[in-house]
Amino acid sequence: MLASFMGKIPRVPDSCFISDAAYIMGNVEFGEGCSVWPGAVIRGDTPGGEHGSLMTIGADSHFEDNTTVHFTKSIGDRVVLGHGAVVEAYSVGNNVLIGDNATVLAYSTIGNNCIIAAGSMVKEGMVIPDNSFVTGSPAKIKAEITEKQLQMLDELLSFMPPLIAEHKRNLVSSLGNR
Repeated sequence: MLASFMGKIPRVPDSCFISDAAYIMGNVEFGEGCSVWPGAVIRGDTPGGEHGSLMTIGADSHFEDNTTVHFTKSIGDRVVLGHGAVVEAYSVGNNVLIGDNATVLAYSTIGNNCIIAAGSMVKEGMVIPDNSFVTGSPAKIKAEITEKQLQMLDELLSFMPPLIAEHKRNLVSSLGNR
């Protein structure tokens, strides 16, 4: 479901897949090839703490079942939010995996080429530099991301376009098959 806030509605390219069971509201702008799966909530009512300001989501970013995004100002290209992730980070860079049931609190920033492990809790205001592997609750930077981890993220991201295409072919959507 797409909903307006302060007269602003989400902007979703036709190349994206939005489940009818997802809820997206406010001034949210998606890049090409994104997907938002059942139970996901993306609230663009207060990006960066400013009512009605713009939340941008880069190309080929994916929000798996039951994710919640709120307060976030920008999410880069090629980002995957795993099942049940809660993200209130001020910004998330490009080529990032936020694992299942991870929590990223407000005013934190996630750099490029990062993995936040499943179940981690990134504290409010924490800055995660580029190329970091982060795990724990509270989260700690454990290592620099490895080539094998980047390859795993590439494989996950390459899996998404055919999945999106199949869902768009097979589901009747009140959003015009988005």
